[in-house]
Amino acid sequence: MNTDIAILEFRAGPGGEEAKIWAGDLMRMYTRYAGILGWKVEQLDDFVIRIRGSQAFTKLQYEAGTHRVQRTPSTERHGRIHTSTATIAVLPEVPENEIAVRAEDIEWDFYRAGGKGGQNVNKVSSAVRIRHTPSGIVVQCQTERDQYQNRQVALGMLRAKLWEKQLLEREQSMSDQRSIIGRGMRSEKIRTYNFPQNRVTDHRINKSWHNLEDIIEGKMQKITEAMMTNVE
Repeated sequence: MNTDIAILEFRAGPGGEEAKIWAGDLMRMYTRYAGILGWKVEQLDDFVIRIRGSQAFTKLQYEAGTHRVQRTPSTERHGRIHTSTATIAVLPEVPENEIAVRAEDIEWDFYRAGGKGGQNVNKVSSAVRIRHTPSGIVVQCQTERDQYQNRQVALGMLRAKLWEKQLLEREQSMSDQRSIIGRGMRSEKIRTYNFPQNRVTDHRINKSWHNLEDIIEGKMQKITEAMMTNVE
């Protein structure tokens, strides 16, 4: 497992359009955080990024879980505070010899990519979608202009999700709940971002930080360092 690469997937929870906006805000926050540390960020899909940098997965693995926000959306006419959530999965890059994917277990779908990339992206079916039949896992990639490259990236994402699935199955079968801390339990509410009180609280270590606007801009080194210190 390459601990210098982390794949982050952001998924909007209940809350409608505001939850989608929050998922995008989180993706931008981690992108900016990576930039501050000098890490490289690639967008693999609409809400999926790959971060490359020294010990990226080691430092980001504890960010996995459900992130809750309390704020007044820009679309709110009456000034009411809304609560929305988004879930983050943090996955490593898993080599082929650690997670085997049989050719007969996957279904391929190729389609024309949209968004950035120029005319070639839209005219050629370079985007890739994979469905893993035994698990039902579906991944897609349109980040590259070449179909072969997108196939390789998508296979890597599939191996990472299969790794996560195996990890969660092992943890759910264990009675020691300490293993759950920060390790990718998608359903676990790990952190609340309270805009009216200008505060971020991590519920696993019962610690809060202020200057929320700076944190949203990616200045979250104190949080990631605290997680690495307190969960060991």
